[in-house]
Amino acid sequence: MPLKSSWSSNPPGRPLTLEQAYYPDNQAPCRHPFMPISQTRPSPAPLLKPGETVVLFDGVCKLCNGWAKFLIRHDHARRVRLASVQSPEGQALLAWAGLPLQQFDTMAVVRDQHYWVRSDAIFEVVALLPWPWRPVKLLRYVPRKLRDWAYDRIALNRYRLFGKYDVCLLPSPDHERRFLTAPTPGSHPVERIGT
Repeated sequence: MPLKSSWSSNPPGRPLTLEQAYYPDNQAPCRHPFMPISQTRPSPAPLLKPGETVVLFDGVCKLCNGWAKFLIRHDHARRVRLASVQSPEGQALLAWAGLPLQQFDTMAVVRDQHYWVRSDAIFEVVALLPWPWRPVKLLRYVPRKLRDWAYDRIALNRYRLFGKYDVCLLPSPDHERRFLTAPTPGSHPVERIGT
């Protein structure tokens, strides 16, 4: 069933584009092609301390888990925390941002009253990493439409290209503090992420 839109540019009955689904009309981004766009909510994100940055990632996606491990390994200052979208904490943050709770095709970064999705989320995280990773943010000068097109192709095919875990993974004991809170076993079976 297609999503319904209140956007005046979208005829009734026509499905939303990915951009319309992630950028609701009351929060449509400015169209500057280079700077990361943050969406703003009226209240601060639940579960976060002021100024805390959390990366939401797909806990069963092998590529996404690789990204989480990369952040743990390279974020020596511990500026970024993690939460899988399948965890209760991830679900609470998705609901707060108004993002899909089941069909999730983008990484999201959440801080205070703001959140970023797709390629903007990547650049927001990379800006927090130390040298030699910071120059990667220069790729933000690639026009957003092209960046997000490439991001969407990978995101929509990530299970086929990189694989999928049968269970939602938990952090190893030495990495638990990097997660918003240790996910609790719920409807998904869990295993520890190896280092």
